Amino acid sequence: MKKKRIIPTWILLILFFTICIFTAPGLSLSDDSEVLSSGPVISASEEDYIPSFVSPSPEPEPTPVPFEEYDISLMALGDNLIHMGIVNTGKQEDGTYDYSFLFQNISDYLDASDIRIINQETILGGNELGFSGYPYFNSPTQVGDAIANAGFNVVLHATNHAADQGINGIRNCSVFWETNYPDVLMAGIYEDNTPDTSSSLLQIGDISFAILNYTYGPNLEIIPKDIIGHLNILCDYDKTTGAIDFTSLNPQVIKDIQAADSAADIVIVCPHWGTEYQQTPSSYQQKFALEMTEAGADLILGTHPHVPQPVEWITSENGNTSLCYYSLGNYVSTQKNALSMLEEMAWVTFHVTEDTIQITDTKTGVLPLVCHYKSGPVRLDQVYLLEEYTEEMAAQHGLWNYGGVPLHLEYLQSASEEIFGEWILKKSDILGTSDSD
Repeated sequence: MKKKRIIPTWILLILFFTICIFTAPGLSLSDDSEVLSSGPVISASEEDYIPSFVSPSPEPEPTPVPFEEYDISLMALGDNLIHMGIVNTGKQEDGTYDYSFLFQNISDYLDASDIRIINQETILGGNELGFSGYPYFNSPTQVGDAIANAGFNVVLHATNHAADQGINGIRNCSVFWETNYPDVLMAGIYEDNTPDTSSSLLQIGDISFAILNYTYGPNLEIIPKDIIGHLNILCDYDKTTGAIDFTSLNPQVIKDIQAADSAADIVIVCPHWGTEYQQTPSSYQQKFALEMTEAGADLILGTHPHVPQPVEWITSENGNTSLCYYSLGNYVSTQKNALSMLEEMAWVTFHVTEDTIQITDTKTGVLPLVCHYKSGPVRLDQVYLLEEYTEEMAAQHGLWNYGGVPLHLEYLQSASEEIFGEWILKKSDILGTSDSD
C-alpha cells in the first residue's frame, strides 16, 4: 500500500482566512502615531474608539470537504503473438491490412478500464522488411494501429523476439510509436541507447503509475553489442562480453524499481520470463518476483511461457507486498498446444482514498479467455470469454486439424480452475448485468 501526503482542502481554507485577517488594512500603525513612555493619552472623545489593530470576531471555520474515494481499474493481456496465419487474416481484398478485429470481442473491457496493457510479442520492425513468422518475426505496423485505435495506453515490447529484425527493427518500432501514437506508453525498447526513464510514467488523475518492462534476453545467450541499451534486459549479463546469467536478476532492474518507487504512487513491473509451456512458475520466476517486491514493485505482470500460470500475493522480508501474475499466457496465436489456447485477462482494481492507494480484493483477478482459430487455411477467428465458449465451438477449433490436438471445453474449464482457482472473475463482476442478461 502506498501513502500519499495530501494537504486537506479545509486546512488550506483556514490558512487563507487567517492570512486575510492579519493583513487587513488597519493592522499597521501610521508613522505619526505618538507613543509616550507613560502610556498613550486617550481623550474623552476617544473612549469608545476601538483601535483598528484589534482583531474582529473570528470567522467560522469552513466545513471540511470530504474526499470522495474512487477506483482505478487495470486490464492486461498476454502475448500478441502474430503468426503468419494471423498476418494473413488481416489482409484485405485490396491488399491492405487491418487488424481491428483482434480486439472486437473485448471492447467493453477496454472501455471499462483506465489502464490498458498488451504485450506485443512480435516486433513491428517495419513493413519494408517484409512480414515473417516463427522463428524471426516481423509483424505489420497495422497491428500497432489496431492496438492504439482499440484504446490501449500501454504496449510492452521487451520480449525474446524484440531483436528478431536486429537493431533496425527495434529502432523502426520505437519510431513508429513515438511518431504515430505518442500518447501510448511504449515500454521495453528504445530508439537510442540513452533511454529517458521518466517516459515510463503513466498519470491517471492524481495517481502516477510507473510501468517497467524487461525480457530475459533476445533469444541468444550473448546480447549483441548493438542491442545493449536498446532493450531492457531482466537477467544479469557481462557488460563486456554480453554473456547472460539467466539465474541472476539484473541489478539495474532493482535500481529502476527503487527509483520508480520514489517517483510514482504505484510500480508495475512486466517481466518476460519463465519456461515455455509450463503452467507453474519456475524457481527463478519466484526468486526474481521476491527481489522485485522487496525493491518496491506493487504489481507484477508476467509473460512469455505461452500458457497461463497462477496468481499470488508475495510478501518480502522487509514487509513489502506485491500481486504477481506469473504468466498471462497468449492473447492471440496459432500455436499447436491446447493449453496455449487458454489465456488470462488480468483485471486489477486500485482503491484510492485521501492518502492511500491499494489493490482491492474485489474486482481483482483473472477473466479466463480462449483463443479460437480455424484451419484450412489457418485464420484467426476471435478471442472469447471461457464462460461464453461452448463444446460445439471447441469441436470446430483449428487445433484439431492444424495441430492434430483435440480440444474440449471440459479440459479448458478444468485447467482454468486448477491454475486460477479463487482468482477467477466473471463478466458480470466487471461489467455488471443488464436487463437483457
